[in-house]
Amino acid sequence: MDELTQALVLHFGEMGSRWGISRTVGQIYAFLVFSEDAKNADQIAEALGFSRSNVSIGLKELQSWELVRPQHRPGDRKEYFSVPEDVWDIARTLVRERRRREIDPTLSVLRAAMVDGSNGSPGSYTHQRVEELHDFIELIVGWTDDMQTLDASDIRRMMKLGAGISRVLDFGRRLGRADTDSPESDHSN
Repeated sequence: MDELTQALVLHFGEMGSRWGISRTVGQIYAFLVFSEDAKNADQIAEALGFSRSNVSIGLKELQSWELVRPQHRPGDRKEYFSVPEDVWDIARTLVRERRRREIDPTLSVLRAAMVDGSNGSPGSYTHQRVEELHDFIELIVGWTDDMQTLDASDIRRMMKLGAGISRVLDFGRRLGRADTDSPESDHSN
């Protein structure tokens, strides 16, 4: 492994705990991201100095996140692992999996709290906060769902607009056509 790859592997390992994964899983993933071809568990273990069992556990976790793809080669009984070539596919997978693991359960709790009534009577502070948080998360979920359907080149162009979007919104407000706080304006276009 060259020096640059090694530095990136070590960094991904350090970042692993901040991302909610172990150092080992972070390093395995980085090694695969920066490897030109698919690797089997023995190759990963040797390159990173990990035990074969730690690599197997790490690969299972990465598979549960759908971040690695197992492959088989003709005449070879070993399983090889690779990551998607397109970084946008990796990003989409991360967004989808984070939503499934973190956002969806929170929305379920908020929905149940809204229906349950044990969070105070409608109009109580707690009830209002539950509804506000629910609506906020739903808005983000809707936006990310929309982003998931866009082509990578469209997302890239949109992201490059950056603050330019605020100029478009300001122009719309001056024309009297954009009410950003109104739910009716959310899907009117």
